[in-house]
Amino acid sequence: MATKTTTRRPMSGGGLRMYTERPKDFKGTMRKLVSYAARFKLPIILAIAFAIVSVVFNVVGPKVLGQATTKLYEGLVAKVSGTGSVDFDAMGRILAFLLGLYLTSSACSFIQGWLMTGVTQRICYQMRKQIAEKISVIPMSYFEDHSKGDVLSRITNDVDTLGMALNQSVTQLITSVTQVIGVLVMMLSISLPLAGVTVLTLPVSIVIVSCVVHFSQGFFREQQAVLGEVNGIIEEDFAGQNVIQVFDRGGAAVEEFDDSNDRLFDSAWKSQFLSGLMQPLMILVGNMGYVAVVVIGAQLAIAGSIQPGDIQSFIQYVRYFTQPIQQLANVSNMMQMMAAAAERVFAFLDAPEETDADETRSPAPDACVGRVAFDHVRFGYLPDETIIHDFTCDVEPGQTVAIVGPTGAGKTTLMKLMLRFYDVDDGSLEIEGVDAREWARADLRNDFAMVLQDTWLFNGSIRENIRYGRLDATDEEVEAAAKAAHCDHFIHTLAGGYDFQINEEGTNLSQGQRQLVTIARAVLADRPILILDEATSNVDTRTEELIQRAMDQLMEGRTSFVIAHRLSTIRDADRILVLRDGDIVESGTHDELLAANGFYADLYNSQFEDCD
Repeated sequence: MATKTTTRRPMSGGGLRMYTERPKDFKGTMRKLVSYAARFKLPIILAIAFAIVSVVFNVVGPKVLGQATTKLYEGLVAKVSGTGSVDFDAMGRILAFLLGLYLTSSACSFIQGWLMTGVTQRICYQMRKQIAEKISVIPMSYFEDHSKGDVLSRITNDVDTLGMALNQSVTQLITSVTQVIGVLVMMLSISLPLAGVTVLTLPVSIVIVSCVVHFSQGFFREQQAVLGEVNGIIEEDFAGQNVIQVFDRGGAAVEEFDDSNDRLFDSAWKSQFLSGLMQPLMILVGNMGYVAVVVIGAQLAIAGSIQPGDIQSFIQYVRYFTQPIQQLANVSNMMQMMAAAAERVFAFLDAPEETDADETRSPAPDACVGRVAFDHVRFGYLPDETIIHDFTCDVEPGQTVAIVGPTGAGKTTLMKLMLRFYDVDDGSLEIEGVDAREWARADLRNDFAMVLQDTWLFNGSIRENIRYGRLDATDEEVEAAAKAAHCDHFIHTLAGGYDFQINEEGTNLSQGQRQLVTIARAVLADRPILILDEATSNVDTRTEELIQRAMDQLMEGRTSFVIAHRLSTIRDADRILVLRDGDIVESGTHDELLAANGFYADLYNSQFEDCD
């Protein structure tokens, strides 16, 4: 492929996201996270306390073991010189005390892990619950600016990353700092010269860790960016495999993937290689410390300034001293990951919600008959881009109103205004004689049923999908709705009938069958106002006739708004509103508009101009 004419955007929802980028506001996000976790402060404090106790007991262990080594050494020297023997009773007491220390340390570590795991999982549970609740109250405008994959990523990847990093980083930060301080205190209590030698390895360790992190971080960022690109290519190629095969672009798709895959290999190899250097380099520094401690410790032992067991304890402390340095570097990365994930989660939770500003709203009318009135409505999604300029229309109960016009005329926008996904900028929209802005959104939407062009069915039985229109409906009512929607016959041809399981994408039903199920759902809901948005645009002519009969029965006695591009489907509408650039340019019945020979007639006749 000579040139690349498309730029692929990394998919938000694909794969496990690893945050190597820095959060925009680290301190602010961490303050929010601390405040969010404050409800679990007691178990967190207990976990930190148990972690500190575990480290303290573990740090004391080598010195106690050194005492046992000294006792053994002194006993052997006494036995060789004939002045005594090894005091096994004293050694037994020391080793029993050491065993108690290590068992207590392990028990504290276990309790700390149990507490922190519980806390982090409860935090993740609470966040997922709040995100799920937030989705139901967030305005539609948010989803028009953010992809579904982005929202899904916040529920799954971001919360999981936050939980994992929180579980590891908090206790590891506390234990690493405690271990460094504790080991330093124990080394100073044993020998100041040996402690000085060991401390000299600290700046060397810090320089090594800083250099490795500095050079590897860029490659890690590149790796994650290219990984997102590779995920995007794979997802697009899978979704568009039919088109790729039809246009014989399989080779070009593979070539494009290979290009990204090569870059992923290069950045991944470099990042993994550099990060893999940290462990052996830290081991090298630790071994250098061992050698220095042994050499200087031997001289001090010969001079009688230190006991042999202290040298053995000190060698262990050298390992304990260098290990937390590397852990602190890992904690730094995990804190960045945690803050980046938390920032995205909090950004979603802090997004504006659909709220009814006036808490004392007018109650919903007792009898909802389906009366709708637009009075000089003006609206635009952006302040300087008006879509609906001056829309006025009165719809009586039971009327069928068809709304037609070219793409972008504002047809679907009117439906969004009626459902209060957005509020009008000027003028008024009344439902049942009450301004829509005076309705609580939940009460208002209980007045509407919808059948859309894009059918939505969830993973479950046909019976459950139909019952979604009214959750308290009986099986008999569900089946009656299916018969009214003319889908009872095909349901009985499926394995299991009404208990037939629809898959996640609904692909085990045809497009027409899926549409009929959604119509049955609207029949069961039995709402006074019905919205049909291009409900027959994706089906063949025969299925369209079947769906049209089902919709005719559904619309009977209801106020219906029908958006259609196939103008032949709305010939029997009580009124047809012709929209162009957000304004009504014509209004009337099908025959009246054809006789006027205006814009509607042009739209209608254009469907047949290529036919003999």
